[in-house]
Amino acid sequence: MSGAEAVAPGEATRRHPAFGEAARVWAAIGVLSFGGPAGQIALMHRMLVEERKWISEPRFLHALNFCMLLPGPEAQQLATYVGWLLHGTRGGLLAGTLFVLPGLAVILILSALYAAFHETAWLDTLFFGLKAAVLAIVFEALLRIGRRALKTRTAVAIAAVAFVAIFVLGVPFPVIVIGAGLLGYIATRAAPGLLVPNAPAPASDGIDVGLTRVEPSLGRVVRVSALSLALWAAPAVLLGLVLGFDTVFTEIALFFSWLAVITFGGAYAVLAYIADAAVTTFGWLAPGEMLDGLAMAETTPGPLIIVLSFVGFLAAFREATGLDPMVAGLLGGLLTAWVTFVPSFLWIFLGAPYMERLRGNRNLAGALAAITAAVVGVILNLAVWLGLHVLFGQVGTLDLGLAAVPWPVWSTLDPWSLGLMLVAGVALFRLHLGVPITLAISAALGIAIRAAGLA
Repeated sequence: MSGAEAVAPGEATRRHPAFGEAARVWAAIGVLSFGGPAGQIALMHRMLVEERKWISEPRFLHALNFCMLLPGPEAQQLATYVGWLLHGTRGGLLAGTLFVLPGLAVILILSALYAAFHETAWLDTLFFGLKAAVLAIVFEALLRIGRRALKTRTAVAIAAVAFVAIFVLGVPFPVIVIGAGLLGYIATRAAPGLLVPNAPAPASDGIDVGLTRVEPSLGRVVRVSALSLALWAAPAVLLGLVLGFDTVFTEIALFFSWLAVITFGGAYAVLAYIADAAVTTFGWLAPGEMLDGLAMAETTPGPLIIVLSFVGFLAAFREATGLDPMVAGLLGGLLTAWVTFVPSFLWIFLGAPYMERLRGNRNLAGALAAITAAVVGVILNLAVWLGLHVLFGQVGTLDLGLAAVPWPVWSTLDPWSLGLMLVAGVALFRLHLGVPITLAISAALGIAIRAAGLA
């Protein structure tokens, strides 16, 4: 996929990392990427933009805006995009892969334990404190991204409308993104200052010197597409040739490949559909097991969509494939991850050069600024949703006439979860201890509280 890709000439700065140094940081991000896309994006922003200054704020937000438009896990695609900017195709492959591998390893281990023992009560104790910390991390992400994205009153209004649209009215995420983009484009053409401040963009101070530049071309599109599509299909074809094409592995490959193309809006947007298909259409899961898988995925690093590997594992584990059930389950989980994430690399390697060429287009900047503002509203929705389910034992609905919104049963408030969230918030906001230490403190306190029988 490298083609004509090369690192742009320019004076090297201390901020541009060596490939080995970047590998260590991407591995750390993969291990620490708890909290769903909001927490993961905040983590990357802190480690790459604020602490190491490997990429400037405008370039980071430009990449983020593009990834929000794509199907699939936006945080993993953002890692791939930034990795590509830093070190070309090999950097994108490294960053995107390391972002997924830790979570994939954990979910496969948990899936094997689940399949063997069908008992997940111990997870509740292990991750009791982590859930509260994750909630604090998401709120921190909301504040960080909001401060940087909501620079005008129009942007604030778009964020508010997006929150109401998704939380109250249940408008699908892709509709919100497309609507915000069109509104931003039109508004910027009519009055440029509504979304994109008229003040000149801050200088990157040499931060972006040495980033990858690629000249888009039809030949490159054909090469990248052909190689990516061949890699996408290769494992399924190989398993079909060895075991036959009438096995569960073919079903897994076709179903999850199709999902990879239509999963706009992230995992939450398609979980209900996946659960129905896995239970009713294919018979892979029993009712309620999708929630068990989601509980695992919520408390593992990496993109939430990794829960699909849990589904793929159980599907292959329970089907007669001629293999040992655990071996079949492992292959099913790995195949699911492969066909889910390979397209994400394709979208980035195809689209990033064009997005870099359009980076100075003011109308496009307005559209992307509106999308970023809308995403702030969507992240607020995620934070509220997580808060309701972490802090309360029961969540009902509040009938507003035209719509019904999630509403807590106030008597089921868990004071220990609330206390752990506040401790995590103090660690992050006041003491600035960082995500790893905050997670460790919260996990230890959660285990101690459960061991003492207090919660």
